[in-house]
Amino acid sequence: MITGKTDINALREKIFKLKKDLNAIILAHNYQRPEVQDIADLTGDSLELSRTAAKTDCAVIVFCGVHFMAESASILSPDKTVLLPEIGAGCPMADMVTVKGPRKTRRDFYSEKLGIAFEFADDFTLLDMKKKYPGVPVVAYVNTSAAVKAESDICCTSSNVVKVVESLKEDVVICIPDRNLSAFAAKRTKKKIISWDGFCNVHHGHLDIEDVNKARAAHPDAALVVHPECPPEIQDLADQITSTSGMLRFCRESNHKEFIIGTEEGLLHRLRKESPDKKFFIVSNEMVCPNMKRTKLESVLTALEKMQYVIKVPEDIRVPAKRALDRMLAL
Repeated sequence: MITGKTDINALREKIFKLKKDLNAIILAHNYQRPEVQDIADLTGDSLELSRTAAKTDCAVIVFCGVHFMAESASILSPDKTVLLPEIGAGCPMADMVTVKGPRKTRRDFYSEKLGIAFEFADDFTLLDMKKKYPGVPVVAYVNTSAAVKAESDICCTSSNVVKVVESLKEDVVICIPDRNLSAFAAKRTKKKIISWDGFCNVHHGHLDIEDVNKARAAHPDAALVVHPECPPEIQDLADQITSTSGMLRFCRESNHKEFIIGTEEGLLHRLRKESPDKKFFIVSNEMVCPNMKRTKLESVLTALEKMQYVIKVPEDIRVPAKRALDRMLAL
């Protein structure tokens, strides 16, 4: 437990010494606690962090994020040791799609409003989806496990999903696992999108129109900037829909002086650091990811001291998963 500034400084000093001794690099996702972001060598989106770390000569990558992010680092840096400080830090949305397992039930429906067909069930797997739609390419959001990426044709991020969908020659594509990102893409392409009916528990589960109306009433001069993982009805109200990196860029370059932010509250720390002359307000105080907040300074220190927890993607999964990532990066 951190009890004061002296304790924080002592933790930081120990972390920095071990980092140097181990030739390690510390990565922190934009949603991490402020004190964790502040000791990181790099802060950003998950794939952006993994790609940058892969180009360094570090021997150890400490990924302050969630499990699939550390897997991505392992996929791109197989010769480096990747540590996830909190092994219990997972992603509920990524867990909503699995490669294989017993199939119990299935439901599917088409939403004319969103322009996409949904597929999801308790034990409806990615292999079930591919069997039902043979030959239809699978676009996997980077917020998926390495195993799911390995069974997909190409990956996408929240900023390039439309470009990825448009790059495929087929008129029908499968997008997994986020229904809201799929809806975002469906409004911007003529292709038919079959979407896994998954969602982010923060962007989808803790945000509604009432929250937006309250925030706008409180801050009438602020621009509303939301993540494409937010529900379509929230996206329709936004002044800008973009990834976390896109939010940082938009707010930095915009003439607006106030912004209502529709993503996990951790991003506000970096927004305020990069644009200290502007004001930022979270759209809802409920937009906190408990998995992202698991990682503390103590977690990072313990990870370096004990070299725990090592995330290593097996080669039979890493190689095809990297192929899906590489196909995206080639665009």
